[in-house]
Amino acid sequence: MKLFDAAAVLRSKNSGPFEITVDVLFNDPSVYYKIKEQGLINKELVSRLYNIEQHNITQIVFFDQALGFKITFARKVSSGTFLDRDVYGAQQHAPLMELEINL
Repeated sequence: MKLFDAAAVLRSKNSGPFEITVDVLFNDPSVYYKIKEQGLINKELVSRLYNIEQHNITQIVFFDQALGFKITFARKVSSGTFLDRDVYGAQQHAPLMELEINL
């Protein structure tokens, strides 16, 4: 199953002008807890999917109350500057969409 099939919400946005935050939320607690317990979502994976160094990933946080997780990482260029292709950071969830998950 792909992550976008399992998630109720899969979105990204700016977290200030220098960072992107990706939010993934689930309706089904069993799906959320399986993904969390598998340890699939980690800095190594995010680094590979986004082609960034692991030290640029500032946080990966799981929120049990919301049945979701949040990933925050440094933007390659700040929002709205030369070479920025996504001013709002709204298209940065795409690398996670096709992630295969085993439930």
